[in-house]
Order: sequence, then structure tokens, then C-alpha cells
Amino acid sequence: MNNKKVFFLSSVALSVMTSSFNLFAQADNTLSVTANRFQQPTSSILAPVTIVDREQIDRWQSNSVLDVLRRMPGIDVAQSGGIGQMSSVFVRGTDSRHVLILIDGVRTNQAGISGSYDMSQLPLSLVQRIEYIRGPRSAVYGSDAIGGVINFITKRQNDGLTLNAGIGSHGYQNYNGSIQQKVGERTTLSAAGGYTYTKGIHATDDSVPVAAPFHDRHGFMNKSYWFGIDHIFNDNFQGYMKGYGYDNRTTYVASYPGNTDQSKTYNRNYEAGIKFSGDSYFSQLITVYSQTKDYNYISTNGRDGKGSSVDNSKQYNVQWGNTFLIPSGMISAGMDWQRQTIEANSASVPHQRTIDNTGLYLTSQKQLSSVIVEGAIRSDHHDEFNWHTTWQTSASWEFVDNYRVIASYGTAFKAPTLGQLYADNPAWNTKGNPNLKPEKSKQWEVGVEGLTQGIDWRLSLYQNDIDNLIAFRDNTYINYNKAKIKGAEWVGEMDTGLLHHQLTLAVP
Repeated sequence: MNNKKVFFLSSVALSVMTSSFNLFAQADNTLSVTANRFQQPTSSILAPVTIVDREQIDRWQSNSVLDVLRRMPGIDVAQSGGIGQMSSVFVRGTDSRHVLILIDGVRTNQAGISGSYDMSQLPLSLVQRIEYIRGPRSAVYGSDAIGGVINFITKRQNDGLTLNAGIGSHGYQNYNGSIQQKVGERTTLSAAGGYTYTKGIHATDDSVPVAAPFHDRHGFMNKSYWFGIDHIFNDNFQGYMKGYGYDNRTTYVASYPGNTDQSKTYNRNYEAGIKFSGDSYFSQLITVYSQTKDYNYISTNGRDGKGSSVDNSKQYNVQWGNTFLIPSGMISAGMDWQRQTIEANSASVPHQRTIDNTGLYLTSQKQLSSVIVEGAIRSDHHDEFNWHTTWQTSASWEFVDNYRVIASYGTAFKAPTLGQLYADNPAWNTKGNPNLKPEKSKQWEVGVEGLTQGIDWRLSLYQNDIDNLIAFRDNTYINYNKAKIKGAEWVGEMDTGLLHHQLTLAVP
């Protein structure tokens, strides 16, 4: 059977975009789809990009997604304790809600008050690859992508069976496995599962006196699963279905003496898609359903007892993307539709609420001799504030072999969440504000990168101006402030034998 067309654009993108750049030719030509929503070698991406694969994750002996992210340039991680405790991820000084989190290219469910995704709840066993783009990407993806985009990819690449186990201090245990098997020449079946448990650490030192016997050990348990089926219909059409999810149980500092506070999170995701590959055209249609239930309660009262709360949100996504091969470049155009629904009494919202968002986007990149230019524009129609348009443009020039300068400018925005718009909880003195406006950002960046005596490096200077910042004041949410973020970043990488080295210097 001839499957060349299924992977045609991958090889074409690689050959087209590396044809005349010595710097690119010597760099690792790993393919990425996150930056511009078409597949291209990472060396042709003009925004700062970091790619981490499963081999690196295992080599680092990371225990959580946050352990991996801490190694990436421009990322700061804050966590309220050990594994599984609430976390926030900040990129280049922006807030955690200004980082767009994707799983397999689809935005995660972020309907609650914070508007950010708690990555401590994502099992590392599900992650096979991470693509991380720094800088604004709202012109490509819409809301949230002010500081950057992190795309967690779950698809497995290799057939066969893998089993892993690990133990550690504080009762830590981790077991996970995966299997992938071809059925005939056209069908591939995959399945994976994982289990993680830890008793956790004490939140207070034994030498610190407390007024009552608080149970403060931060325990965590996670069970995760993943399954999928891929089928090649012919040389042009390929389809797939997959599902994944996790159940987490977290224990944290008690609200009352003699008790523990508990959190249980149930997450389910189901996705189906079909792909078409032609000689110079690629198209993909994806549909996704996801649901997250997050229970918080006092252990002695039970999950539905006094003092308990639940956030129950659902998200529906449809994505249709089209990529066109042009001389020395690529163009991508498509549509995203998303519906977020939050159930009554979730995130302090007394009644069920639903918001629809439809986005239309166009991205492109073209090589002109020693110059690469790219641009993107997107318009989003949101139920609350109608149309919002963002755009960005970048250019690079290789002024001498293995060295190039890069300049970019882009706009971005963050839409208010359902919780910020409609919350109404007198017990917690929380009131939503349906008149909130989107947070808006304008960002420029200049940089130079090169390959010097085996060191692949990049120096970037950037400024990000954010208006209409949303804050909680006088028991409600308002647009009241603005921020100006300036920074400089130098990242260098090199290999010595079997070892890979990376150094990041950043201001602030």
C-alpha cells in the first residue's frame, strides 16, 4: 500500500523551509504544528519555541508535568505544596490565566473563576511531547494566548508495550504502561494507563506550635487512562478516535481542627477527527467533548455535606483547519467553535450558563531568499462582547551564515470567564460582573540567534503592554488596571557526547 500522500506535507514543509538557511540546515529539524497551525520545522519558527519529547521527560526522571515545565525558559511555577497541590504557571511575567493550555491542539476547559488550567492535575504519564511557544498567539488561537502557548501532545509514536514503575520517599508510588499495536496494514490501536500515589509532605514544621491538631499532610492519588484508534482509509483520508481522562484525589490543609480538606477531580475527554492529505493541500476536522467535575469538601462531612462545593463544567469544540502549500511557504485558514457550559452552583454561579465563541483565522509564512516573513489575523465572535480581532507579524533575516535577526509585533486578548461574569455567592461575598471587557495586549519583540562553536543560542528583548486587567475588588470583578512588562532572555543549548546542556538567563 502506498501511504506517501498521508505524510506528504510533513516532508514538503521540511524541504521547503530549510532549503536556503545554513542555520536551519544544521539545527534539529523536529517538526512542530503549534506555532502557526501548520507543520513546519522548529528551526523555521520565528517565535521562541521549546520542544520536549518523552525521551527527555524520562531522562529527567520527572514526577509531574510541573517538574518538566520548571526546566523551560521563561516559565515560573508556583505550587501550594507537593504533587497534586494547586499550581499556577507564569510565562514572561504574565498571569497564569494569560497562558493558553492545549491538549493535542485543543484548548483545555477553563470555565471557572480563575480562567487558568491547574497543570498539577494533568498526569505526566499521558504526555508524550510538549511544544511551548513564547509570546502572543491570539491571532492564531484566540483568547488566553497573551504570554504564550503550551501544547501537551498525548499521541504515541511507537508500536509495542512499555511498562514503568517507581517508588520514593513520603510513600511515593508510580506505575504506568502503554501498548500500541497495528491491526492489519491500515489500523492502529493504542491504550495506556497510570497510577500515582503519595502520602505527601507536612505543610508545617514539627517545631511550629499549633493551637489544635490540624491534619496537614498533603496527599495525592491519580488514576489516568488513554485509548485510541487510527485508521487509514486510503492514500488521502485518515481518521481517528480517542479518549482520555483522569481521577485525582488531593488532601490539603484542614479548615477545622481534627479534619482534612479533600479535593476530587474527574476529567473526561473524547475526540474524533478526519484528515485529508493531497499533493499541496491538507485539511482536518476535529470534534471534542470534555467534562470536568471538581469537588471540594471536609472529610468528615463527605463529598455532598456541609461546606462542600463542586465545579461542574462542560466544553464542546469543533475545529476545521486547512493548509495550503505555496511556493516557498505555507498558508493555513480555518474555523474554531467552542461552547462552554457551567452547571448551576458551580464556581459560585447559581444558574446554568453557556457561552459560545466562534473564531476565523488565517496564518501564513513565506521564505524570500535569506528572509522569512509570517503573519496571522483572527476574528472571534463571543456571546458577551461580539467581535474581537487580533493580528501579528514577524520577519527574520539571515545576515550571515548561521546568524539571523528577528522582529515581531502582535496583539492578544483574554476573555472573561463564566465565573467572572456570572458568579453570585453571598456566603463568600462574590459577585460576577456581566459588563467586563476583555483584557487586551500589545507586544513587540526583537532578537538575534545563531550557532557559535556548537552552541545554539538566542537573545530576545520584549515589551508587553496589557490593558483592561481584570481584578477582584469590592466583592466583584472589574477592569481597573494596566501593566507594562519588559524583559530580556538569553537561551543557549549544546550537546557534548551523550549529554545535552541548556542555560537560560532572563531579566526580570
